[in-house]
Amino acid sequence: MAGLTRAINSAIIDSMNVEWPSALVDRARQHAALGEPARLAIVDLLSLGDASPSELGRALGLPSNLLAHHVKSLEQAGIVERSRSEGDHRRTYLRLRVLHDLSPRGARDASRVVFVCTGNSARSQLAAALWKRRSQVPATSAGTVPARRVHPLAVATARQHGLSLARARTAHVRDVLQPDDLVVAVCDNAHEELAEGERLHWSVPDPVKAGSDDAFERAFVDLAERVERLAPAVHPLGDKDD
Repeated sequence: MAGLTRAINSAIIDSMNVEWPSALVDRARQHAALGEPARLAIVDLLSLGDASPSELGRALGLPSNLLAHHVKSLEQAGIVERSRSEGDHRRTYLRLRVLHDLSPRGARDASRVVFVCTGNSARSQLAAALWKRRSQVPATSAGTVPARRVHPLAVATARQHGLSLARARTAHVRDVLQPDDLVVAVCDNAHEELAEGERLHWSVPDPVKAGSDDAFERAFVDLAERVERLAPAVHPLGDKDD
């Protein structure tokens, strides 16, 4: 028995002295950070959309000091990151960084998915186009202060990725929203301007402000990753699994 113990201890020491690949070390750090129920609950909420610390605290019933402790651990493990609101600049939002093998939690039933941004000229249009290619659940878009037209760079970016916004038109949320819609606010201003109610929030920087091809491409990639994560969790209203 003593010999077996020595062998096990030797194996443990040897494993500690191995130079593991950095990617493997990062994964181990993430798994360690997720080995706590509150942190896993935070990740579950952020898997479908962004949230401010206060929104997370209310949703999970966690006091601010305890929430801050868990968020710091998740940040240090590279699981979540912060961004400053483009609307209320005093507010910050937490977003989930891409994690491998992370399945979305909290499946939703919806008649449609409605993507909302301020002008309905770029992010919401791109998100709706991406969604239509990925999901059978219908999708549309709207704005809180609609622009006169879809931004030409949004049209060009969509075209480069095999999507068409040639017939897309802008619309106001009041003329679009219906009961049983799942609302996804894809910008901070829209999230902060919309009336209280259940919705998802994606804190995607506004490419129109930058007005460059790169900014629109970054927004497209961000939206594509989020659509890919959300789509498996949204089912047609009334659709029941066998």
